[in-house]
Amino acid sequence: MAVVDFSTTVTHYNRRMNPYASFLGERDPLVIIESTARRLSEIVGKLPQGRAEWRPAPGKWNVREILCHLADCEVAFAFRLRQALAEPHHVIQPFDQEKWAGTYGGLTLGGALSAFSSLREWDIELISTTPAAAMNKKVTHPERGEMTFRTIVETMAGHDLNHLLQIAAIGERSLPA
Repeated sequence: MAVVDFSTTVTHYNRRMNPYASFLGERDPLVIIESTARRLSEIVGKLPQGRAEWRPAPGKWNVREILCHLADCEVAFAFRLRQALAEPHHVIQPFDQEKWAGTYGGLTLGGALSAFSSLREWDIELISTTPAAAMNKKVTHPERGEMTFRTIVETMAGHDLNHLLQIAAIGERSLPA
């Protein structure tokens, strides 16, 4: 199977289909998703003591919770990618990220990073071996409308960039005295 070249096939983004399109721009989504686990490890490894639990504002997630969210999203993306390929015009099941976040209290940063990294590696295997024609396989998201397998991959990349920026900003901020 040929490896899909995302660099020449970037979708004309519709923010309704991919709310993270502005983070991705014209970048190759496969390059982004292939580097995210490594970048997360690097950023988390440089966090000052105690920073993983620091909240940038009331009601906002801390770094550990963002990592838990990324691991949860990778579970959802993994399922969506496989359903998109296996089922004719699959309807994606949305989830409420705030309800899922209710379980994050007892979860660890290391466990979340490990889960994300393992799942992402498996998803990259799938994406990189998916035939080019399957990239246009249609699915429906009840809140965002019709999209393709490719849009799911592009959403993953934009979502990664959004949260990498959040984590980096938390790491760079001075803690209040």
